Amino acid sequence: MTKKPLVAIVGRPNVGKSTLFNRLIGMRLAIVEDEPGVTRDRIHASCDWNGREFTLIDTGGLEPTLQEELYDRVEEQARQAILEADVIMFLLDGKEGLTPGDYEIAELLRRSNKPVILVVNKLDNLQQESKALEFYALGLGDPFPVSALNGINTGDLLDEIVALLPPEEHLPENPNQVRIAIMGRPNVGKSSLVNRILGSDRLVTSDIPGTTRDAVDVVFPFQGYELVFIDTAGMRRVARIKEKVEYYSNLRAHRAIDRSDICILILDATEGVSEMDQRIAGYAHEAGRGLIIAVNKWDLIKFDSSQFRYYQEEIKRRLAFCDYAPIVFISALTGRNVDRLLQLILEVRESQTHVIAQEDLNLILRDLVTVAPLPQLKGQSTRLIRLNQINTSPPRFRLTISNPQAIHFSYLRQIENRIRNLYPYMGTAVKVFAGQQNR
Repeated sequence: MTKKPLVAIVGRPNVGKSTLFNRLIGMRLAIVEDEPGVTRDRIHASCDWNGREFTLIDTGGLEPTLQEELYDRVEEQARQAILEADVIMFLLDGKEGLTPGDYEIAELLRRSNKPVILVVNKLDNLQQESKALEFYALGLGDPFPVSALNGINTGDLLDEIVALLPPEEHLPENPNQVRIAIMGRPNVGKSSLVNRILGSDRLVTSDIPGTTRDAVDVVFPFQGYELVFIDTAGMRRVARIKEKVEYYSNLRAHRAIDRSDICILILDATEGVSEMDQRIAGYAHEAGRGLIIAVNKWDLIKFDSSQFRYYQEEIKRRLAFCDYAPIVFISALTGRNVDRLLQLILEVRESQTHVIAQEDLNLILRDLVTVAPLPQLKGQSTRLIRLNQINTSPPRFRLTISNPQAIHFSYLRQIENRIRNLYPYMGTAVKVFAGQQNR
């Protein structure tokens, strides 16, 4: 597993940060889920350019309303972004030109000793690129002219970003170690669950939401495995994040997902599945992590069998895009089903690493083509070559075909369903994509 570096976009309001953010993630080469229920926040996204992955964030506008507060406010809002980032894009408005606020932000970035790309936006044609020259005055190197709106030079910008990223950092591979991110909204019992597993109050708990501010790693030996639990801060919708510290708690929680093998989404049994719970599950799903749904505070619920079935079906309906995730009903307070949760972690880990024999994949493909012939593009024939498994954690399967553009995601879904009929891959997303044979 590779630790993904962080690239931050900083700058004043209205210079086009969100437009650039959307442009760059729109150009990424990573697989895009073409299905409902998987949502993305504008604050943060995973990007893949020329085989190098990184996390891109939009830090928000850095400028106060009152001039005398400029230095303190800029420094307060920018410090954390600078501290977290591996590469910083300083975005400026090429049409407006230099402002006093740009000089203040530049001074902060210069002292950070981080790689900085000076990006001058809103230069929509070659004739306007000369306007970037005045930004040499900031002393941060060569200005990089772009148009985020029209996509001018954004591919070259991605090349520059990748060139400045630190060397790939591979997390130590230990076949007996499993990294588990404990996720959920504030005050659903994440720290209480970790304490129950450990049998001690290692993590501070409170009824006040937001007690956990950072991601904390704790190790628990279990049946010959080393389970590393990452207790993340409660994740909230970006629109509800008012404090700067909560913004970065959310960011650290996302990064905890990136470096985990399995995510446990903690639901509050008294509240059911919220929109934010769907978002959090979507983060784990998109990242290809193993996923377990743990419904906490079950000791507070009194259901008969019919009510329980309805409750369980409602959870499955709300989280239909990750219907592969097992559901376990627990109580961190009493310890109910916590042992079952630990067993599920090992079962999901085994499932993530399962490899299907090539002869079985050949049989899947042969049967599928008999029932559902290959789609054809007008005037072009589509020739099927091979279906093979190229990775585990998550299991990834490549359908090699003469004309990948002919394949709709629904056809790939049929392949996924047949793979799951052969092996269920409990708790893990199965990725199937179409590609052309290398020549």
